[in-house]
Amino acid sequence: MNDYRINNNYAKALFMLATERGVMERVAEDMRTVGAVCAENRELNVVFANPTIRFDKKTAVIEGLFAGRVCEETMAFLRFVVRKKRSVNLRGISEAYLNLYRENKGIVLSDLVTYQPIDDEARKEVERLVAEYTGKQVELHDHTDEHMLGGFKLEFDHNMYDARLRTKIRKLRAEFAKNDYESKL
Repeated sequence: MNDYRINNNYAKALFMLATERGVMERVAEDMRTVGAVCAENRELNVVFANPTIRFDKKTAVIEGLFAGRVCEETMAFLRFVVRKKRSVNLRGISEAYLNLYRENKGIVLSDLVTYQPIDDEARKEVERLVAEYTGKQVELHDHTDEHMLGGFKLEFDHNMYDARLRTKIRKLRAEFAKNDYESKL
């Protein structure tokens, strides 16, 4: 569920707790895990969204999934979220927490889309260029898109650099459609 205010308020509370207890990095890893599990598991989201399933059943699901995999603070927070009937917001809360963590640590999230996987050298070069441009550390997520003809698309810090072949072809077509040629006859 994408309720921005709820997600942010819960994430801020968790961030303050994690900062106070000195486990900010550990909770960030836990929130990555929680977000990934929620993103990959459709059935889990259906269970969380179902208001007829009691919170003790949802708590048992949370405990089964995350007990032993996350720290005590994160586990207590997950139980609290379920008790407050906000389990449907777990994915959004985890994303909001990670945004707060990145902001606090001076990290910029970067998304690189290419046709084929890139090698480590190219990955490091992209990270270096983004870090140089933003002045921040870079957390680069790269993935492929088989529908892409070629080139790449890079997004970071509300910026996008679009060097896809399809985009270049579209721009060329638009230029040719102008037909600025004037006859001298």
